[in-house]
Amino acid sequence: MYVIAILGNFTILFIIATEPSLHRPMHYFLCMLAINDLVLSTSIMPKTLSIFWFNSTETSFNACLTQMYFIHCFTVVESGILVAMAVDRYVAICHPLRHSTILTNRMVAQIVLAVVLRGSTVVLPYPLLARQWPYCRTNIISHSYCKHIAVVTLACADTRVSNYYSLFMILFVACVDMCFISASYTQILRAIFSLHTTEARRKTFGTCSTQLCAILVFYIPDVVSSVIHRFDYIVPPHVLILIANVHLVVPSMLHPIIYGVRTKQIQDRLLWVFTHKKI
Repeated sequence: MYVIAILGNFTILFIIATEPSLHRPMHYFLCMLAINDLVLSTSIMPKTLSIFWFNSTETSFNACLTQMYFIHCFTVVESGILVAMAVDRYVAICHPLRHSTILTNRMVAQIVLAVVLRGSTVVLPYPLLARQWPYCRTNIISHSYCKHIAVVTLACADTRVSNYYSLFMILFVACVDMCFISASYTQILRAIFSLHTTEARRKTFGTCSTQLCAILVFYIPDVVSSVIHRFDYIVPPHVLILIANVHLVVPSMLHPIIYGVRTKQIQDRLLWVFTHKKI
């Protein structure tokens, strides 16, 4: 899955960079999503593989905090990118004549900057709070990477501040982003069903179904992982560890496959790369 994620996302970046017809807001966001997936999967998989292949089970505390920051930061960034892509589809379908004037290159750059700044700032308290707690119980984490809750539970102090902030992050990031996405697609579906012909509805829905699949691929594993970890006392530890890794790697692997299969411009460019013929 990691190899497919690396090859797939690099392929998406190469195709969009070399195809002028794909230099549009939606594909700029797709480039950002591919870069984010590369960083997110690379934040955990090399260390995870070294644990299983070379029994390299030790890491320094600072390296652990750094990994924690990168994992949670780029998870938040990815959620923000999916919101931006949902807004792009909303403008394209509900206000098609104003799409080019609303989502200019300058606006796209500002949205990307805002998404990155939000992810990098709201996650910063995670390692800062984790650093200040005393750790006197054990230094063994029950995961193959430094997940925030896995590290904080090792502290022999009152860590309610970290727990409260973690709950705030769920409400502030996940719930708010999902509300924005739901609102965007509610308006999109209303616009689609107001069309007069079935063919027009099918074509219009096809333009946003790809991004809807990408959203489901990201949020469903995340929700499943969160729910299962609430019942960790009845789930075997190796299952928890497997799910904790898979829910971060699966979206990174499936996103380029989804866009490669369902986006005709990307398909055509990919065929041209392999056949050296114009489509």
